[in-house]
Amino acid sequence: MLDIKWIRENPKVLAEALVKRGQSPAAALATVEDVVARDEARRAHLGRLHEAQERRNAASKEIGNAMRAKDMALAEKLKLEVNDIKTFIQGGEAEERRLDAELESALAVIPNVPLPDVPVGADEKDNVEVRRFGDDLIAARQPQMGNKPREHFEIGEKLGMMDFERAAKLSGSRFTVLKGPLARLERALGQFMLDLHTTEHGYTEVQPPLLVRDEVLFGTNQLPKFEEDLFFVRHGEGRLGLVPTAEVPLTNLVRGEITAHDKLPMRLTALTPCFRSEAGSAGRDTRGMLRQHQFYKVELVSITDQDSSGAEHERMTECAETVLRKLELPFRTVMLCTGDMGFGARKTYDIEVWLPGQNAYREISSCSVCGDFQARRMDARYRPSGEGTVGKGTRFVHTLNGSGVAVGRALIAVMENYQNQDGGITIPAVLRPYMGGLERIGTV
Repeated sequence: MLDIKWIRENPKVLAEALVKRGQSPAAALATVEDVVARDEARRAHLGRLHEAQERRNAASKEIGNAMRAKDMALAEKLKLEVNDIKTFIQGGEAEERRLDAELESALAVIPNVPLPDVPVGADEKDNVEVRRFGDDLIAARQPQMGNKPREHFEIGEKLGMMDFERAAKLSGSRFTVLKGPLARLERALGQFMLDLHTTEHGYTEVQPPLLVRDEVLFGTNQLPKFEEDLFFVRHGEGRLGLVPTAEVPLTNLVRGEITAHDKLPMRLTALTPCFRSEAGSAGRDTRGMLRQHQFYKVELVSITDQDSSGAEHERMTECAETVLRKLELPFRTVMLCTGDMGFGARKTYDIEVWLPGQNAYREISSCSVCGDFQARRMDARYRPSGEGTVGKGTRFVHTLNGSGVAVGRALIAVMENYQNQDGGITIPAVLRPYMGGLERIGTV
């Protein structure tokens, strides 16, 4: 959530940012004017409420003076005035809550402001490649794959280890049943990533809840804007949401807290199932397991101070890239343009892994720096060293999140990049200890 004081002082900057994100100039201007008008109405009402409170206090003193002067007529008149003011204040406090809620609702659907170095563009065609790895691997593996590399679902179904029909009988479309060594390979990938990030990259492993409250989903900006992409279950008289990513519970661990500066950066990782309705992607990637309602992902989250988030973003992206380097999977890293960037991000790198079956690079990780956007929604702060006492001198933390990486998509990439012409799959060397020494899946 953006700072209303910043919006009030920089309405033109916000309007320009919204245009960069894809809004028309007229729509951007209307958005800014609406939120500024709501803020002005709220502040004007608070001013009237403050004046009424001051008058109530003054009149209460005047009543005492009138009583001491035995001017009962004046005292009764003042009492009537105080009663009227109390009635106004009671109604005014309810109106204050209403105006607060309306302003918060308006702020909650305004996206974050891109950093200056983010390329301006409309969609993924305007993203900018920043580096690439593994062109030599693509060329070297071509002979083992043959002239027409298979897609992952062709490989998995031929091996009898990837079953979409039975998954559909159990749960419907966009679910998969994995069996045998292929199921173990997915588990091995997740374990490998967790071990890498905790032992070499300094992240702390967390096992968070998979069901969370609405206010937690609001904190990481899934609500209210992206409610249709979520799954919910009934809980008592309310509901709980299934996590679409471990970013949600990990980031909210600092919700409503003031963290000591020397505890930052806080680096957290988790391997969890993730649940997404994919409401906004109907008709896309319907074959195979590239876009699922349920999938596993290793998430990376960093909580930093305001001065360190830029460097932390580069570090996090490198940690995610290291996963693919060690797996020897070709990839490219792109900086997303303003029109393709996520709602809460100020800057995003997407890592796209090479899938020879599709003859294309596809996203396997997205690493974003959000600044204090999520921290304002969560009221998550830190106290800079040496500044103030409890409640004084606090600042909002900066939050970052990234996939380190999507396990299901890593499985797809391993299957396609390590496929053999006979239909088998060679196990990457780094995964063999997790596979009991197994070197191949399938025929020889």
